[in-house]
Amino acid sequence: MNYKILFLGDVCGESGRRALGKGIKFLKEKYQPDVIIVNGENAAGGFGITPKIVQDFLSLGIDCITLGDHTFDRKEIINYLEKENHIIRPLNYPPGTPGKGVCILEKNNQRVIIINLIGRVFMKPVDCPFRRIDEELIKIDNKNIIIVDFHAEATAEKKALGYFLDGRVSAVLGTHTHIPTADEQILPKGTAYITDVGMCGAHDSVLGMEIEDSLKRLLYGINYRLNPANNNLKVEGVIIEINPTTYKVQKIERICEKNLELNPVSF
Repeated sequence: MNYKILFLGDVCGESGRRALGKGIKFLKEKYQPDVIIVNGENAAGGFGITPKIVQDFLSLGIDCITLGDHTFDRKEIINYLEKENHIIRPLNYPPGTPGKGVCILEKNNQRVIIINLIGRVFMKPVDCPFRRIDEELIKIDNKNIIIVDFHAEATAEKKALGYFLDGRVSAVLGTHTHIPTADEQILPKGTAYITDVGMCGAHDSVLGMEIEDSLKRLLYGINYRLNPANNNLKVEGVIIEINPTTYKVQKIERICEKNLELNPVSF
């Protein structure tokens, strides 16, 4: 039986958390994943994440939370990243940055290694993601399932990293742009790839945020506050199936579950 990884895209604000809370039970029943990974860097009002939200996510059965360019938007998360092993920030932040960039899970008789990276094209300056993961993979036995969340803006940079890591990791999954791409594939040497998995949040929005707030920014050049939208909730991501003996990817499938009701959940 194949080993299954469920990876869900950027959770955007309270509406994204509600979508996740509503959708996760259905997705567990439908796909029966062995491991669930979620990008949570927009979970607190669209900007960052808090320790309480991390605990709420873990209570849903999520095994690992990845982050991105909004990692440190909430100051209360800084020290927490040093204590909690199930949340990681991009590995290629400069040395000495709080937190860790790798999560190692032992679940259902398999070791799963999750690595978080952030891009440099159209993003804030960080260390080179290509060289940094090269250094990290030297330390890792390739007889493991290795999942990479590449939180990046430019599609070319994401695709290039996919080919750079092809055959060396199980999957390279893009996050950050909140728009799912239709290019899920297994690369020539066996690595699953998608440029962006999408998001968990309001479908009727601009990247999960209120349409009017976003239009004001673009029309008038004023830095209006962005607020998460609430209409037509959805969860997006991918399910990956891996042969547990050969560690070869057998399948990658896009997920999009829409029209999740707005009734409150436990957080």
